Amino acid sequence: MTTRNGWILSARADAIVFVGPLVVAAALAVGVAAAGDLRADLPVWGFLLLVVACDVAHVYATLFRTYLDPAERARRPGLLTAIPLAVLAAGVLAYEHSPLTFWRGLAYVAAFHFVRQPWGWMSYAARRAGETSRLDRRLDALAIHAATLYPLVWWHGHLPRRFFWFMDGDFATGLPSDAVDLAFLLHVALLGAWVLRQVVRLATGRPVNLAKWLVLSSTWLAWTAGIVWIDSDLVFTATNVLAHGVPYTAVVHRWGRSRFALEPGWVASLFRPRRLFVYLGVLVAIAFLEEAIWDRLVWHDHGSIFPLPSVAVPDALLAFVVPLLAVPQGTHYVLDAFLWRTRKGNPGLAAALHLDAGPAGGSPVGRSRVPDPTMSS
Repeated sequence: MTTRNGWILSARADAIVFVGPLVVAAALAVGVAAAGDLRADLPVWGFLLLVVACDVAHVYATLFRTYLDPAERARRPGLLTAIPLAVLAAGVLAYEHSPLTFWRGLAYVAAFHFVRQPWGWMSYAARRAGETSRLDRRLDALAIHAATLYPLVWWHGHLPRRFFWFMDGDFATGLPSDAVDLAFLLHVALLGAWVLRQVVRLATGRPVNLAKWLVLSSTWLAWTAGIVWIDSDLVFTATNVLAHGVPYTAVVHRWGRSRFALEPGWVASLFRPRRLFVYLGVLVAIAFLEEAIWDRLVWHDHGSIFPLPSVAVPDALLAFVVPLLAVPQGTHYVLDAFLWRTRKGNPGLAAALHLDAGPAGGSPVGRSRVPDPTMSS
C-alpha cells in the first residue's frame, strides 16, 4: 500500500494526541463501571481531570497564539480588542433576556467550535501530504462533518440524556424522529463515499493518507461512543473534552516551539526543549483559578476543592458576572475561526506547523529542528 506523509505532528505524536484520548476515556469508563455506576454524575476527580485540567486549560493555550505573542498583538490589535468586548456585550444581552438564552447560545457556539476543529485537522493532514484534489477536499469536509453532526442530531432527538453541554436543558428539545433518521442515512452515505474513494485510490495505485484515516476514525468513535452509544456524563465528558483539548494543546505547543525558538522572555521559555510539562502546568494553574472564581461566585458546588470564601452574587449582578467569566471561553471559540487558517490571514503559520510538503507529497521541506512537542519531558 502506498501512503503519504500526512502526519500533523508525526506518526507517533498523532497517535498519542488522537488515539490516546480514546484510550484514556475507555480506561476511565471501564474503571468507573467496575467500581460503581457509570450513569452517575461526574465525580470530583473527573471534574478536576477532565473539565479543569483539559477543557478549561486548553482554552488558555489560545493566549500564547494571540495576546502573549507581541507580533500577533501588533498585527491584529483591532480584532484582539473587539472580540472580547463583543463576546461580553452579546453575553450580557443574552443573560438579560434569560439565563437559559445565554447558556443555550453559548452551548451552540461551543458545539459549532467542536465540530469545526476536526475539519481543521483533516485540512492540515491533506496539506502536509501535498494533496491538491478538489474532490478529495470536498469528500474530506463532508465525511468529517458527518462524523460530528449526526451524533448531535441524534442527541437532539433523544433528549433528555444523563449529560449536557453546560447545563441541563441547554440544547433545544423536540427534534422529530424523521429528521434523525434522515441524518443517519446521510451520515452513512457520506462516510461510505469517503471510504469508497480511499478504496478506489488504493486500487488505482494512488497514495492513501493515513493521517486523515486516523483523524476521521478517532473523531467518529469519540462522538458516536460519547453521545449515541453510552448514556453517561463521565463518558461524554471524557470523549468530548479529551478528543478536543489534547490535540489543540499539542498543536499550539508545536507552533510555539517554532514561533518562540529564538525569542527571549518567560513566554518563550515555556516552549524550550524539555519544558512541555511547565507549559501544561501554567495552563492548568490558570484553569484552576478560573474555575475557583466560577465556583465561589456562581456554582457553589466544589467548596472542598476551592478553599475560597463563597460569595452570594445578587441576581442583578449575575447578568454581568456570568458573561464576564465566560469571556475567555467565548473569545477562544471566536478567535479560533481566524487563527488557524493557513492559506490566508496567518503568514508563517504553515511553516511554523511544518505543513508545507515536498514534491509529490513527500517529506516536508524547510522543517525546523524543533523536536516534537509530545516527545519532550
